[in-house]
Amino acid sequence: MTRLLLLEGNTADKRASARALHVRSSSEIYAEAIAAHYPAMALDVLNGADPGEAIPGGRGWSDYAGLVITGSALHAYDTDFAVTNQIALVAEAAEAGLPIFGSCWGLQIAAIAAGGAVAPSPKGREVGFARKIALNAAGCAHPMFSAKPTVFDAPCIHYDEVSVLPQGAILLASNAHSTVQAAIIPLGRSEVWAVQYHPEFDLAQLAQLYTLYAGDMIAQGFFADLTDLASYRDKLAALGAAPDSVGLAWQLGVDSDVTDDRTRRAEIIAWIEHCVLAQD
Repeated sequence: MTRLLLLEGNTADKRASARALHVRSSSEIYAEAIAAHYPAMALDVLNGADPGEAIPGGRGWSDYAGLVITGSALHAYDTDFAVTNQIALVAEAAEAGLPIFGSCWGLQIAAIAAGGAVAPSPKGREVGFARKIALNAAGCAHPMFSAKPTVFDAPCIHYDEVSVLPQGAILLASNAHSTVQAAIIPLGRSEVWAVQYHPEFDLAQLAQLYTLYAGDMIAQGFFADLTDLASYRDKLAALGAAPDSVGLAWQLGVDSDVTDDRTRRAEIIAWIEHCVLAQD
């Protein structure tokens, strides 16, 4: 049986806060996204931000066909255990030769593990949807994007971004907000396929995040007040429940690159097909 390890990026208290608001953890949403296309695949979770946590079941790196680095509310440039331990775990997995995929936090800590840098975005938070992500020539030629259009939107939420790519990394995609929206990062005996956005998110997850970060979103001027935010959030949730709704998609300014599950998750699927299953 093919087995993947999901590196959960958030601390126990952050996971508890999200759970209290009925928001799925980063590893839970990734598990659901992968299971939707590969129901027979075994998925384990490692809470890498928590002291004393270990790979479950007494397993080691050699028991896995790949590592997935999920999202996190942490900052990759901080030096506390919750951050540095995850960077070390990614480096260990790469030295073991595991194929690695990462989104958002995953891109950032992989970049640091390989000698790059992460900083707060000078353009502030990119939230909801990363608009008009454009593939460059390398991105158009790379199998990660074989099922994506050359310009697309994607779910996202981040304050920070990769400010310096490591030596040998290949930039694949950018948009007006962040130069590094996708890259291949060589690390150890492996490489990391990574994106700044969240192909694992569904619209229900985005709606939940607007609940989790409601105060921040209003304070930062994305919405006038809670009523304004709730109206937008409810439209997202409604489109998630009815992805073929032309009217809701038009009102939210999204297309099939967001509403179609397979297209939205195409990068994850491509990584599994090319880097995980191709090894079996």
